[in-house]
Amino acid sequence: MNNSPLYGGIEGGGTKFVCAIGDAEGKSLAETRFPTTNPEETLSRALDFFRDQTRVFGPLAGLGVACFGPLDPNPASPTYGRILATPKSGWAGTDVVGALQSALPVPIAFDTDVNGAALGEWRWGAAQNLSTFLYFTVGTGIGGGAMVEGRLLHGLIHPEMGHIPLPHSFTQDPFPGSCPFHGDCFEGLASGPAMEKRWGRPAEHLPADHPAWELEAHYIARALQGFICSFSPQRIILGGGVAQQPVLLPLVRAKVLTYLNNYISSETILSYMDTYIVSPGLGARAGVCGAFALAQQAAAEAAR
Repeated sequence: MNNSPLYGGIEGGGTKFVCAIGDAEGKSLAETRFPTTNPEETLSRALDFFRDQTRVFGPLAGLGVACFGPLDPNPASPTYGRILATPKSGWAGTDVVGALQSALPVPIAFDTDVNGAALGEWRWGAAQNLSTFLYFTVGTGIGGGAMVEGRLLHGLIHPEMGHIPLPHSFTQDPFPGSCPFHGDCFEGLASGPAMEKRWGRPAEHLPADHPAWELEAHYIARALQGFICSFSPQRIILGGGVAQQPVLLPLVRAKVLTYLNNYISSETILSYMDTYIVSPGLGARAGVCGAFALAQQAAAEAAR
């Protein structure tokens, strides 16, 4: 048994779930991962993990769930804790928090996977000591989390930065887009599945000199140009499997500078782009660390 506070974290992705127990410093003490199948099976495996591990380590002080969406993160809403109109088959309407709360009587925080990753990077990663920054994942889908003046941004529901429209030249790129809701939105043009459908191979199998990377960098940079002008972030963090391909980040930085065309008069952008658009400081652990940070917030709020 452990005498210091322990926190549960769930990084709920559209492809896999990661469940972990960690300490106050974000260090994982036990962890498992498994494919995201149907809601009943997936959530049941998550609950089995926490039941087993709390018998070993002791009770949890809180549980954080950083989940794919769209979802309802507003505790005052009648649909709080549920997945909304998601393209993930079988998950629309799933009461994630209700299923977990009925079996785990601990404070639970529920937010998007990208907001969770942003919170993790703020606590322990590349966004420490910043008050306003953006975190993006570019992988199976595209999503963005925002911290504005020290608080995660929610608003009406939560940001859906992957579904903004982008300039799309069908002469340059005849691909119609892969998003079932919007066709050629940001996610529909630049996600991992979009790249695979366009080029016939997964992004990780495309060589560094393939024209795919120039086009991918173009779409990401166009999106970031808009978000820089909208949010004025102190830093942008690009996570996700596609974004971690070594060829991509330098291309994105160069194209963002070109597209901004010296309009944003900030020395950070003009001279320090290598530290302005960066990879996650926590690497692939941003999501699960963010879930721990959400759990700590839930425990602190419950103690007030």
